[in-house]
Amino acid sequence: MKVSAFIIHLKRAEKRGAHVRALMQRLPVAAQIIDAIDAQQLVESEIAAVYSRTSRHFPPYPFLLRTTEIACFLSHRKAWQAIVDGNLDAGLVIEDDVDIDPGFADQLKLAMETVKPGDYIRFPRWTRGEKGGDVARQDGNAIMQPALPGLGMQMQLIGRDAAIALLAATTRFDRPVDTTLQMRWLHPVRMLSARPITIREIDFNLGGTVVQGKKTLSDKLKREVLRPAYRFLLFFYSKIRG
Repeated sequence: MKVSAFIIHLKRAEKRGAHVRALMQRLPVAAQIIDAIDAQQLVESEIAAVYSRTSRHFPPYPFLLRTTEIACFLSHRKAWQAIVDGNLDAGLVIEDDVDIDPGFADQLKLAMETVKPGDYIRFPRWTRGEKGGDVARQDGNAIMQPALPGLGMQMQLIGRDAAIALLAATTRFDRPVDTTLQMRWLHPVRMLSARPITIREIDFNLGGTVVQGKKTLSDKLKREVLRPAYRFLLFFYSKIRG
């Protein structure tokens, strides 16, 4: 199987550079850096070409995206394109604030044995929100199929056909990349998830997140009210759409 890893790394996040280089040496597959899209360099015309400020799908997304979230989405699309351009069977896409635990290599081996061209296997940093049956299990590791995929884009093993399908489905988007992928009716990709947890997010050790940005008190209160309502609608609609 032809598999490469792609670490999405923002060049100006210099504190993360040493970690990225060390991680490349520790990964069980060959790795290269994908230069992340820099939110500070995005201009309005580039944003307007890909981002719809009005919801294109149900349930409607209740928040406008920050420029950093748009850049994050575009960075993952860049990694998906690298999988296609490299004619890979699958690509392991990793954000640059992720570290791996000792059990990761065995878990990745099972994922590589399980992944089909149209599959997307998440390596999440937590298990909350995902329930479903196993599609593969070996020596304490499992690949399961959740009824509703969880949030987070820390690490994923993505089959070539899945990368093609995700690129086609996200030429324009109206919400963050992780909740877009939760909407399985928008794409034909089989969404899977690895168990147990074998990765960690270490952004606080590397200078903090480069995505979130500061929120006002009113924005925080708005999100506290609207986020649960959106999640309920998403769960309900996913049940209807199957």
